[in-house]
Amino acid sequence: MEEWANWAIETAQRRGASYADARVMDIRRRDISTKNGEVGTLAESESQGIGVRVIADGAWGFSSTDRMTREGVEACGAEAVQIAKASALAKRKKVSLAPEQAYVDTWQTPFLKDPFRVPVERQIDLLLAADRRMRAVKGVTVAEGSMAFCRIDQFFASSSGSRIYQTKMQSGAGIVATSFAGSEIQKRSYPNSFGGQHTLEGYELVEALELPENASRIAEECVALHSAAQCPEGTRTIILGSSQLGLQIHESIGHPIELDRVLGTEANFAGMSFLTRDKLRTLRYGSDAVNVVADATLEHGPGLGTFAYDDEGVPAQCTPIITDGLFTGYLSSRETAAEIGEKRSNGTMRAESWNRLPLIRMTNISILPGTWRLDELLADSDQAILMETNRSWSIDDRRYHFQFSTEIGWEIKGGRIGRMLKNPSYSGITTEFWNSCDAVCSRNYWTLWGTPNCGKGQPQQTMGTGHGAAPARFRNVRVGVAFEK
Repeated sequence: MEEWANWAIETAQRRGASYADARVMDIRRRDISTKNGEVGTLAESESQGIGVRVIADGAWGFSSTDRMTREGVEACGAEAVQIAKASALAKRKKVSLAPEQAYVDTWQTPFLKDPFRVPVERQIDLLLAADRRMRAVKGVTVAEGSMAFCRIDQFFASSSGSRIYQTKMQSGAGIVATSFAGSEIQKRSYPNSFGGQHTLEGYELVEALELPENASRIAEECVALHSAAQCPEGTRTIILGSSQLGLQIHESIGHPIELDRVLGTEANFAGMSFLTRDKLRTLRYGSDAVNVVADATLEHGPGLGTFAYDDEGVPAQCTPIITDGLFTGYLSSRETAAEIGEKRSNGTMRAESWNRLPLIRMTNISILPGTWRLDELLADSDQAILMETNRSWSIDDRRYHFQFSTEIGWEIKGGRIGRMLKNPSYSGITTEFWNSCDAVCSRNYWTLWGTPNCGKGQPQQTMGTGHGAAPARFRNVRVGVAFEK
């Protein structure tokens, strides 16, 4: 890997690049799914190649190839310089990068069991065991399960002298029960919707989830939703479960703090941002209870946004995003940090593959735990609604007005969880919503959730992000019914 990277960088420098970096990536994936007792997906793939990024005549150029010969790699480096020089003819200003020192390092995700060494048959059997238990519940129409594994071996080198080797192992799994009754469809997912839970771990994650052991409960809740009361409408106090709060963070905090969206150089998939530069360190984003960080360090947890160095060779960092309610930080690259006068990138540039240009991406964007025990929060929240597990969401291109619906709700009455509610939804304005937060549960209830399917860029890149959250309370929120019967 190092030899390939050196060939590319040396070629780029000979052709006139003032800066060059190269990423060599070897990516292995396994995806398995089951549906109603049958295997739906069984796919395994491997991809290897190099991406070369350069600055020449003050402009960026990028090229990639999977032709891993000296001739192929050197041609890739030369093409990146050609593209940069062509781009320079139309540049508005020269590229400027925030300074960063060179690093020579090796890092690997800690994991116990390599999922690629676990027989596929054993993995399928586990999903089918959960499938049988879901379908054994009368009223379940569709039972589904999935697993996804990815191993990434990556070498990064730069003309500044960095030489960094990283290995990342990602694992994920989940199950879903769906029930049709008349014109109504209800579903329940475990441990989360849209693919379950995903982390930077090995097969031990799948075993810890205990999918078959939770299958019957999820299926029974799914069927019971048909006869549950509709969620009441009006202005109410709500408590968001940990996984739903994670998605709320993703959409209404994570995307708008991406500095390329703020500066107008990126708008694909999630639009731009209401967080204009004048709002940094002046906007009351939330209440004093809201403290959010962007943390890519392993100490924060094995999230999908965890690494040792980003794809510019910048070390993982913890950046305060919201501090006691005040907006205090963006996600930046070396180029965007320099543009707004910051001394250093906070290390958030990542690419999906060797044939994609690195973009600013969420790391682990997490709300820090509060001090409340869940039973105390429930006892202090009479006439509230607890909402759990996302079902759908909608948010405008500036990430300001939103509506979310969840799979299930629970009435809080007399300080305890009461009857089940179906089709719950809530809506609001980002800053008003986060300012209405007055309680966050403690570390004992905090989970670092994985979102494996965040899309950005053109051509599209799908990246994994992490979101740590504990159940939290929000006052005076507009509540409604997401799906009428």
